[in-house]
Amino acid sequence: MTNGRTAHPRVEKLIVERWSPRSFDGSEMPQEDLDVIFEAGGLAPSAYNVQPWTFLYAHRGDENWDHFLAQLVEFNQSWAKDASALVFIVSDRFMRSEKGNSDNHSHSFDAGAAWAMMALQAQAMGYHTHGMSGIKFGEAEQGLGVPADHRLEAAFAIGKIAPADRLPEALRAREVVSDRKPVGEISKAGNFS
Repeated sequence: MTNGRTAHPRVEKLIVERWSPRSFDGSEMPQEDLDVIFEAGGLAPSAYNVQPWTFLYAHRGDENWDHFLAQLVEFNQSWAKDASALVFIVSDRFMRSEKGNSDNHSHSFDAGAAWAMMALQAQAMGYHTHGMSGIKFGEAEQGLGVPADHRLEAAFAIGKIAPADRLPEALRAREVVSDRKPVGEISKAGNFS
């Protein structure tokens, strides 16, 4: 299946085909599949191999689902309710060792690498993901029990893609693969300016 996005032929097809739909079919997702996706995230590179990420999750309909869904802004709740699972990505702000703790400058960067690995693994398994920063930041940390020395980074919905007509009418036209900036706009030889 092609999503219509084009890229240099040497760009890995899995990367080209990945996109972020909002329409999910609400089907059940086996825990084993979700665990494989988490394992892929855990294989991401991180500074000093600290692996600062934690993935909090709920399956659609389980005892945590409504609570997790409520941590999203209303707009995201309107479509994420049909996902198979919701995942919140949390990073540890510190490198911890027997010698003490020190600031981890790259905790967010590393957690982002884990998210990318999970998105690609999900795509390889026939799922789609949609990352979200539309979270009730300031409330969600407390609601999810995130410690003060950690950072709630983002969330993502995961599931099997469904036709756009499952979405609220206002979102249906937006259910398309988005374009990407050309390489010349996102890369610069030498200094920034």
